[in-house]
Amino acid sequence: MLKARFLTAIVLAPLALVVLFLFPKDWFLLAIDGVLLLGAWEWSRLAGLSGTKDKAFFIATVGVALALLHQFETVLPVTALLGVALFFWVMAVFWVVRYPQASGWSSVGVRVLMGYVVLLPVWVALGELKSQPLSTELILMLLLLVWAADIGAYFAGKSLGKNKLAPSVSPGKTREGLYGGLLSCLIVGVGFAIWFELDSQSFVYLVLLSVITGIISVLGDLFESMLKRHQGIKDSSHLLPGHGGILDRMDSLTAAAPLFVLGVQFLTLS
Repeated sequence: MLKARFLTAIVLAPLALVVLFLFPKDWFLLAIDGVLLLGAWEWSRLAGLSGTKDKAFFIATVGVALALLHQFETVLPVTALLGVALFFWVMAVFWVVRYPQASGWSSVGVRVLMGYVVLLPVWVALGELKSQPLSTELILMLLLLVWAADIGAYFAGKSLGKNKLAPSVSPGKTREGLYGGLLSCLIVGVGFAIWFELDSQSFVYLVLLSVITGIISVLGDLFESMLKRHQGIKDSSHLLPGHGGILDRMDSLTAAAPLFVLGVQFLTLS
């Protein structure tokens, strides 16, 4: 398992760096299309769709939605769309905390609709970041925050973890792991605030945004864990040997991206 995980990372890491640093915006968004369509295939499983036609229809509608986003990219109400996504993630807190008692999310139809709200705002958020003057730096910062929250939580939880964070959803996660992940995000935030040469007020704001982004990234992870537990599966798919599926790698990003982009809009960067 560890060998497969390492080999997959060796292949994916350079590919991700090429897409991030070398692809122009149009190619970058096409690459995101491909990732999200694979994510849609996995989501059809999390949603409980069993028939091939039902799964194909869901993936096709996500594809149509992505095509529309491309067509109307220049006039998209970005703030409104990401605001809807953020509202969804606020609701998700209740579902995760109250699982399995909380209702209103578990029907197949509702979970299908959730797929659009989870997947499509990632495209909007990354497209908006790619349009910024410091697009590469901001996208890199977002990814590092998500990775820092995950890696920091892993090592802190492994060495210090005692108190379960959400035992009904993800028994392996601990509060100590959460604190370790947030400390890692704080360090990333400080590093980028120094890099951007921000004034003191903007410095504090970016660090706080980094920590909050780390918190909501954990929610994205927990939310997908809740859906997998409901479906009785361990991974969203087996597309990535040793890592599970696409959604297993980007579940935190689906929640973190909308909040991060909304937060960055209040910063003046040059």
